[in-house]
Amino acid sequence: MSRKFFDTESPAWVAEGLITEAQRQRLLARYPPDAVPAVGLLPVLGSLLVALSALSVVAANWAALPPWARLALLLGSLLGAYAGGHYFLQRGNRGLGRGLVGLGLVLFGVSIILVSQTYQLVGYDISGLLAWVVAGMALAYAHRSRLLAALTVLIGAAVQTYCTQGLGSYSYATAALLAGGVGYLWWRRPDGLLSTVLAIGLLWQAALWVALAHAKITWFFIPAMLVYAAGDLQPGRAAGRAAQGPPLVAAYLFALGLALFGETDAYAGLLRPPVLAYLGALGAVLALSVLGKKQRGRLDTLPDWLLLLPGFYLPGGLPLAVATLVVLYAHAGSVLVRAHRSQNAEQLTLGTVLFVGATMVAFFKLTWGAFINKSLFFLIGGVLLLGLSWYLRRRNARVLAAAVPPNAPAP
Repeated sequence: MSRKFFDTESPAWVAEGLITEAQRQRLLARYPPDAVPAVGLLPVLGSLLVALSALSVVAANWAALPPWARLALLLGSLLGAYAGGHYFLQRGNRGLGRGLVGLGLVLFGVSIILVSQTYQLVGYDISGLLAWVVAGMALAYAHRSRLLAALTVLIGAAVQTYCTQGLGSYSYATAALLAGGVGYLWWRRPDGLLSTVLAIGLLWQAALWVALAHAKITWFFIPAMLVYAAGDLQPGRAAGRAAQGPPLVAAYLFALGLALFGETDAYAGLLRPPVLAYLGALGAVLALSVLGKKQRGRLDTLPDWLLLLPGFYLPGGLPLAVATLVVLYAHAGSVLVRAHRSQNAEQLTLGTVLFVGATMVAFFKLTWGAFINKSLFFLIGGVLLLGLSWYLRRRNARVLAAAVPPNAPAP
């Protein structure tokens, strides 16, 4: 429950006698006002804009500067950003202080690149850029800053992209530093923003590995679902679900692609890894996820794994389309049931969107392909919606009836 919702609704609860005014004030004191993440990002974004402005001016005149002036400018900017960050941090202005430290981290990477160009230090490894990732991690730990950790994830993504695209190799050290170093900070200091950024960054690292190794693209979901399993093990439920969002989006889009474009076996060479190896690896990750769900009391989210059913081993055409549509409907239904059990409006909206999306895919695949009659399709879809609505309303009525104590017998 958000603080804004409580501020809005709690006066009515007092008026209805559900809680007293004293209890309301105690609850207000216990739960501080909701933080606005965008406000915390403003110093970092402002510092980055200032850095880009300064870099554009310097870049326009860079060639005219002698080497010693270039080096002095880079060192002066770097030391000035770090000194300014330390100054404001010592005086309690943590937002601006960390913003300047983040600016210093960006300038550190820029300095590595420009010094290499100035003194023609051409290399064919990423040791210098790897030092940029290490510096970002060190600063994130030193300042216990989740924003600096998120910035380090973005730096790691840029370094890995350069390594795979420019050098034709994969930096396992970069991936390990992000997964282990930033991952440990996320584990100890869970945060929604860092969870999402770290999950996207690790998925990007996995995607680059799959592309460089020319592996079956379905191998991508082994590390992706490891990120999902880490969200199950995370004690903070909000941070755990935030980390699971990107892997689930990737899995849903993949299932959607199978439903739409899996008509033939043309994709078999891209999607079908060796059965035993792939299912063994996926089963191990599933076991880890189930363990985390059981420990944290989150077994109700187990149907998320429906999206990872390996339907791509089925023959293309109607069998694959129908199987994938069944999975999409089952997943949407599980989200709707879970939303009604927890009375979560956001999850209810998500489940409805997923159900409607699956219905639209079914319409295009089955009716346009003339597999079934259009009227029969709409009849089946309508019956499913009405049946689900009836079941959920009946269940809500039972829950509400059980919550009301029976009337005491008359004397």
